[in-house]
Amino acid sequence: MATEYDLVILGGGTGGYVAAIRASQLGLKTAIVEKRKLGGTCLHKGCIPSKALLRSAEVFRMTKKAAEYGVNISGAELQFSQVQNRKQKIVDQLYRGVKQLMKKGKIDVYEGIGRILGPSIFSPIPGTVSVEMANGDENEMLVPKNVIIATGSRPRPLPGLEPDGVNILSSDEALELESLPASILIVGGGVIGIEWASMLHDFGVEVTVLEYADRILPTEDRDISKEMQAQLVKRGIRIVTGVKVMPDSLENEETIRIQAEKDGEMETFAAEKILISVGRQANVEGIGLENSDIQIENGYIITNNMYQTKESHIYAIGDVIGGLQLAHVASHEGITAVEHIAGQEPFPLDDTVVPKCIYSSPEAASVGLTEEEAKSAGRNVKIGKFPFQAIGKALVYGETAGFVKIVADRDSDDILGIHMIGPHVTELISEAGLAKVLDATPWEVGQTIHPHPTLSEAIGEAALAADGKAIHF
Repeated sequence: MATEYDLVILGGGTGGYVAAIRASQLGLKTAIVEKRKLGGTCLHKGCIPSKALLRSAEVFRMTKKAAEYGVNISGAELQFSQVQNRKQKIVDQLYRGVKQLMKKGKIDVYEGIGRILGPSIFSPIPGTVSVEMANGDENEMLVPKNVIIATGSRPRPLPGLEPDGVNILSSDEALELESLPASILIVGGGVIGIEWASMLHDFGVEVTVLEYADRILPTEDRDISKEMQAQLVKRGIRIVTGVKVMPDSLENEETIRIQAEKDGEMETFAAEKILISVGRQANVEGIGLENSDIQIENGYIITNNMYQTKESHIYAIGDVIGGLQLAHVASHEGITAVEHIAGQEPFPLDDTVVPKCIYSSPEAASVGLTEEEAKSAGRNVKIGKFPFQAIGKALVYGETAGFVKIVADRDSDDILGIHMIGPHVTELISEAGLAKVLDATPWEVGQTIHPHPTLSEAIGEAALAADGKAIHF
């Protein structure tokens, strides 16, 4: 028996379930096929659990610094099992919330593996979805007018250093650690690697980061990368850049040893565990793409700016199409795709207005072009930069490292990018995002009254600094 739908979504992660909710709001009969749990990587293996651990790490770090604030604490100990329990409680609560949202929207959820079929007795075009039910029941056949592929991604392996879940870990296995290692090598100094480095160091683990590029966070503004490395090294984290790890040299015993090449010389690194953090790859296998004309390039599904594949009734969103692999991007793409399906005219996503966040200590956040990207695009740039050490609220917090940097066009006065590193900048970045959406100028941001004392004053001062008018520095 086949069930007809206006829309079937493969994948119930952040992009998938948000798309389903929007479809329900627009009156579309909608179903989600999810092989594990609603919420996907973000809720169960990424954003939420990692940030819960980072918060515990932050509290532990602040506890050890309490005397600086006139609060004397002795004997503070980390109970890592309780840290993990708290993380799981948060995940479970949000998971229940997502399931309730599906009930509220009258969205059918099929637990199993969905595969797109080619033309058949059910439909003259590809798109019928066969669901291999997780409970072992007979396959369900779903016949939708439209399909959205939102199957997400998984940690990218490093050939020769495949995770074994014991000594060699991906971020998935690291989230489930029952106890902390004494030391760890993190291969990869991108966003995920740096967040783990910061967290594990705060938990008392000896951390070494090995990064192939000439700097950590290579996609961020160079000034942000430089400041982040300086602050992490100051805290006691070892960072080695421009280094190529040699998987063939791995000695996987009680202490892991591996060699890496830097400037033509070999160095041996040793630790109790290795965390591989070299990016993520799309989940495009086993979902029936071969039964359609959908095109794949470099491992990602190709779409247009409304997220249609070559099969115009089949859309794809989120990590599976590459680009900015962020939960909030997947959600926005899902809403755009659904509104296009419903005959509306949504605006295409502009990558330069998407905020990006790094939840390490210090935090970092950005929106728009880096200084280097702006110059490479031929823009005549001007820079406004303001340090948190000149902000009263930062002194009150006891966190004065970092700055706000604004990149603007000297000719048009448009803001091209805003970059931050310092306390709570992952919250401050939304003002910068709004400035980009509204195509603001430094003058307009500088004229915005920022309450005193707040960390947000640094944004206003950086905007003024772009025109040489900063007040407090």
